[in-house]
Amino acid sequence: MKMKNLEELFEDELFDIYNGEQQLTKALPKMAEKATDPRLAEGFRSHLEETEGQVRRIEKIFELLSIKEKSEKCEAMKGLITEAEELIKNTDEGPVRDAAMITAAQKVEHYEIAAYGSLISLANTLGHMEAASILAETLEEERATDRRLSDLAEGGINREAMQEAA
Repeated sequence: MKMKNLEELFEDELFDIYNGEQQLTKALPKMAEKATDPRLAEGFRSHLEETEGQVRRIEKIFELLSIKEKSEKCEAMKGLITEAEELIKNTDEGPVRDAAMITAAQKVEHYEIAAYGSLISLANTLGHMEAASILAETLEEERATDRRLSDLAEGGINREAMQEAA
């Protein structure tokens, strides 16, 4: 379906990230299970709870703006999750796999940061200030998750992975 206006673009992008977040709620438990570093595993479990809250926030926006839900497949998230699964499959258990999972997770976070930033801009332009505020809360969570992943990588996991390869 061709989009005719900015409102339709906003709704389409909202459906896209909604599905992406739903896909992520299925992927995060698997990533937590495959992580060997307990801090990383806990980070994935914690982000699962956060992601479930993000899904509920999007549903609140649907309700707030009287948007009728439709089925939309987020192909970008599907691809990022598939890539993460390949990385896990192609690395042995241990610090190298943990480093690979951080890399994959940060790609997801960067996608989400871009998606939410764009949605906030669209919402503001359309005058959906409450929706923009709700989306901004999620954007800050995604940025914080990205920072925590960087801290884990730089705080030892990458060094451990390098030592393992030596």
